[in-house]
Amino acid sequence: MKLIAASAHSTAPQGQNVLELANDADPRAVSLAGVDRIDLQFPKFTDGRAFSQAFLLRRRLGFTGEIRATGNVLADQLQQMARSGFTSAVLRADQDLAIAERQLARYAEFYQGDAVQAKPHFLKAA
Repeated sequence: MKLIAASAHSTAPQGQNVLELANDADPRAVSLAGVDRIDLQFPKFTDGRAFSQAFLLRRRLGFTGEIRATGNVLADQLQQMARSGFTSAVLRADQDLAIAERQLARYAEFYQGDAVQAKPHFLKAA
């Protein structure tokens, strides 16, 4: 997962067709034709609807482009974001990039399947 400091994030896409989805929007109701990146919003820490949106985009709708987490993104959410299908995250301004990178690298594999690796760990060897 690519981590982006809040100060380095630009909302103006360069050479990409970007779709910004509000966290109450249904991804199944929009056309994904030609979309390179989808920005999903986390308005506050306790609102996790963007996790469901990302999972839906990856697993059910087969979106293969970039899914970016924006808004109130904290380091301790990154691992679940990656497992839900996010490919990049813009950290909240008070979050330390080095700490976020360590948090993301903490676990290399998981026993359960997720949006990225559908098979559970015990079936991968089979």
